[in-house]
Amino acid sequence: MKREQLIQQVSDQEVWDVVVIGGGASGLGAAVDAAARGYRTLLLEQVDFAKATSSRSTKLVHGGVRYLQQGNISLVREALHERGLMYENAPHLVTNLAFIVPRYKWWEGPFYGIGLKLYDLLAGKLNLAKSRQLNHADTMAAIPNLEEEGLDGGTEYHDGQFDDSRMCATLVRTAFDHDATMLNHATVIGLLRDESEHISGVRFRDEETGDEHEAKARVVINAAGVFSNAIRRMDEAEAESVVEPSRGVHLVLDASFLMGDTAIMVPHTDDGRVLFVIPWHERCLVGTTDEHAPEPILEPRATDEEVEFILRNAARYLDRDPQRSDVLSVFAGLRPLVKHENTATKKISREHEVLVSRGGLVTIIGGKWTTYRRMAADTMDHAIDVGGLERRDCATEHLRLHGWLDRDDSAMPTENWLRVYGADAPEVMAVCEEIERGTDPLHERLPYPRGVVVHAVRHELARTVEDVLARRTRALLLDAAAASEVAEDVAALIAAELGRDEAWASDQVVRFRELAAGYRLS
Repeated sequence: MKREQLIQQVSDQEVWDVVVIGGGASGLGAAVDAAARGYRTLLLEQVDFAKATSSRSTKLVHGGVRYLQQGNISLVREALHERGLMYENAPHLVTNLAFIVPRYKWWEGPFYGIGLKLYDLLAGKLNLAKSRQLNHADTMAAIPNLEEEGLDGGTEYHDGQFDDSRMCATLVRTAFDHDATMLNHATVIGLLRDESEHISGVRFRDEETGDEHEAKARVVINAAGVFSNAIRRMDEAEAESVVEPSRGVHLVLDASFLMGDTAIMVPHTDDGRVLFVIPWHERCLVGTTDEHAPEPILEPRATDEEVEFILRNAARYLDRDPQRSDVLSVFAGLRPLVKHENTATKKISREHEVLVSRGGLVTIIGGKWTTYRRMAADTMDHAIDVGGLERRDCATEHLRLHGWLDRDDSAMPTENWLRVYGADAPEVMAVCEEIERGTDPLHERLPYPRGVVVHAVRHELARTVEDVLARRTRALLLDAAAASEVAEDVAALIAAELGRDEAWASDQVVRFRELAAGYRLS
């Protein structure tokens, strides 16, 4: 779908049933839900789909072991149910990952063993695999470079793993499959009202042309994540702050720091939260922190203290201590937590809330990736009432997402970079083979062929070098230096596809390299 056609669709549609503000997990989930119920749906995203929080998660689809420790059984049960649905509905994106909780004191075995048996029980029929106790030898066999001194054994359990921004790209295409209109680089700059002061649509700016447009709607959903407060204040200037941003930081290391395909869950760090050491896209991902963030920004940065915190805690469990020089990329994201006064961010629940203003603005806040579908269903149930829409049941519980392939289908790609496309893998490879040197590696340290850049532009609404290297591929997270080195080649490929000139391409390279510098440790 070409951008010009999408803009034209906005102009041609007299009134939308639903307009969604925000292209992260919450917004895309709401758009898919609305479109799957048959409502005329428009989504507007100020920068790019998954630009902020939704591309910077720990890459887990999980019930939340730490919430089990906190005694929040209902949240864990709901999340485990949704984990199972994501595993079934997106087998090309969600995989089963084994975790080991290392045991250095004998009594930790019964403690974690009982808790994780409850985890299994709460998952019910949708459980991925049963937890079990491991002895010293089995633990070392699973994680050969685990810190061995004093190791008694471990407890193994299972959760889901996924690629968050690729999930977003999949949800965009799923929404398109159900006739939604999805537009990135389109900033909402105001809300429309009818004669009774009820919100009746939005005004937005096309960031590529500077043109302003209006989109009338029967109901408007604010799914702007950490930027939800700003949208609420477009409705009510004195609206209270309802989102408390919390910064989570992750480090990406070479795969040699975690031999094998098993993750480590560290149950107690210096600040009392869990730390994960995870295999991901042939790399080792370590995180996360949980620090109060004073204000929502698009590019939060890790502090030296957070980086040292992660390195220090990871070193306690790995026989090779990671150093700053080993970090291939560092990324930070802001969680849109529901605001509660005088509560440490690491103790705030990830439960979501749906708020409806006097003017009829429906706002979804809180939650986490795993429960995005349930959040969307709850949001739409409120939106239907606010907009006076014909009531239709939620259709997403067993909705196969775009690219769905049976997990055991021989057509399922085995390479991590290609598997995330599922049934679209032949489409990707066809583009690679069509363009000159399209099957050549983009960079020797990255898994992607050059043709993926063109596919992202043609089929996934990528418009900038950042869109391609940060989110349609994960190059920026896998190796920030390598991503910076290929920026010029990527800009040239995009420019040729979109008909941009050399000045545009040069500007894109400068912008991306400035961005990538923030993902590297000096």
